[in-house]
Amino acid sequence: MRYPRSSGVLLHPSSLPGMFGIGDLGPEAHKFVDFLAEAGQRWWQLLPLGPTGAGNSPYQSHSSFAGNSLLISPEAMVARGWLKPTDLPDDPEPATDEVDYLKVIELKNGLIGKAFARFSPSDAGFQKFVAEQDHWLHDFALFMAIKELRQGLPWFAWEPELVSRQPEALAAFSESAAEAIRFHQFVQYVFYTQWKDLRTACMRRHVKMIGDIPIFVAHDSADVWARPDLFYLDKEGKPTVVAGVPPDYFSETGQLWGNPLYRWDAHAEEGYAWWIHRLNALLNQVDLIRIDHFRGFAAYWEVPGGSETAIHGRWAPGPGAALFHALQEKFPELPFIAEDLGLITPDVETLRDEFHLPGMRVLQFGFAADPDCEKHLPHRYETNCVAYTGTHDNDTSIGWLTSAHVESTQSIEEIEEERGFALRYAGTHGREFNWDMIRLAFSSVAEIAVIPMQDVLGLDSRARMNVPGKSEGNWGWRITPGELTTRVTNRLADLTALYGRWNGVLPAAHDLHRRPARSLHSGVTPESTHTDESGSKAGLAGPAGSASVGASPRA
Repeated sequence: MRYPRSSGVLLHPSSLPGMFGIGDLGPEAHKFVDFLAEAGQRWWQLLPLGPTGAGNSPYQSHSSFAGNSLLISPEAMVARGWLKPTDLPDDPEPATDEVDYLKVIELKNGLIGKAFARFSPSDAGFQKFVAEQDHWLHDFALFMAIKELRQGLPWFAWEPELVSRQPEALAAFSESAAEAIRFHQFVQYVFYTQWKDLRTACMRRHVKMIGDIPIFVAHDSADVWARPDLFYLDKEGKPTVVAGVPPDYFSETGQLWGNPLYRWDAHAEEGYAWWIHRLNALLNQVDLIRIDHFRGFAAYWEVPGGSETAIHGRWAPGPGAALFHALQEKFPELPFIAEDLGLITPDVETLRDEFHLPGMRVLQFGFAADPDCEKHLPHRYETNCVAYTGTHDNDTSIGWLTSAHVESTQSIEEIEEERGFALRYAGTHGREFNWDMIRLAFSSVAEIAVIPMQDVLGLDSRARMNVPGKSEGNWGWRITPGELTTRVTNRLADLTALYGRWNGVLPAAHDLHRRPARSLHSGVTPESTHTDESGSKAGLAGPAGSASVGASPRA
């Protein structure tokens, strides 16, 4: 499938500002849609939306179908009449740049509980939702109800009759815990309702959404518990082999993800129906899907269960073209982005190209000395790709250039060589390196360019979303009130217009061919992207587009 020349922003809803300790699907999300439209962006890219467990990673969810209750907006529940204004806290959480998940869980669960207490299960919309989503919703609600009543124990530590899903045991529990099951159905009804409202707002502003789907699912999930026959598990429900990746740029011992691996023969026997259901559910929420770890469909890193690192794994064959032929019957246009990063072999490229899927190109990777990384430099791009300055797993552009502490297997000398090459390639001294990187991505031939919000704001390593291989301290960054200014919006809009990526009809105010050159600088003074010696933000001299912006000669 081919896409119009366009651009977008990568931002998970949890990173939005707001007064409940975490970004959500409420008013701030709708304001963000307005920002995207005003800046000419076509795409809003998100991370996986499922409920998270320990570590708060959206890539380790309790369900492939359910939504994260922490993203539910209390304000939107008030608007729907599910909460009263007086139910909201008098002293909401102070707006910080970091999510305190323990506080947020307590706050959000309490508010959702109040809404459920006054909710009538005879609600027609609720009844329709439960019936339409029955193929996953009952198993998920039952799974969560059992987990709560077992003090959070993983499903493979429950009673044997529940682990093995004995019909009599499940029926008895469903009857005794009917209210708890209904509560989790209600939570999903609220999430899906709020998501539908947000999606409608996107459609109204002609903004499309890019979702994200992990190739693997969490071991402690309703997915694995409900369909153990589709995974390599022993009699006790524990995985005999698990997922990971071999040693790479991020870790010299590899990454041990721990997800149970698929029995692809079992999936093939039922025509890959589980995958079709999973992707169809997400495509009812978004317009395009980034498939994480696409290389795993060609071959994946299989690590023996119980291993402490991923070093002693082996490559095992994935389903290959057979899966995508089955998906193509259901989704003829195959609206997918192949996350083809890491160790990419010819079989991965063949699979991607056979189905004409756009791959990913990440600017930060392009500055490495490894010749294989040169494909990430804009002069090597093909049109059928999605260009990024970085992803959720990368440092921010400013952090990548300036951080003294680098999460990498490289030496300091190698890192400095990369940074020097990046400055030379961009023709800059790096004072506004985030905008230099955005300009490189936008000016490339890639059909789609997506910029992490941290790079739009010019933030440093403190705003990094995730460090691969690190189990704590991730997924917490948030925009603070006032950071997303009109100046930032205008500057992003101007670059979007300049490089022909505007979504829809280009307004005269941003038509660079129809206005005096001076108007480019009006109200577009760049945001501060460097710090002074004290660590506080320092202003930059000169307006956007002046000699301070990428004007230094190439080295």
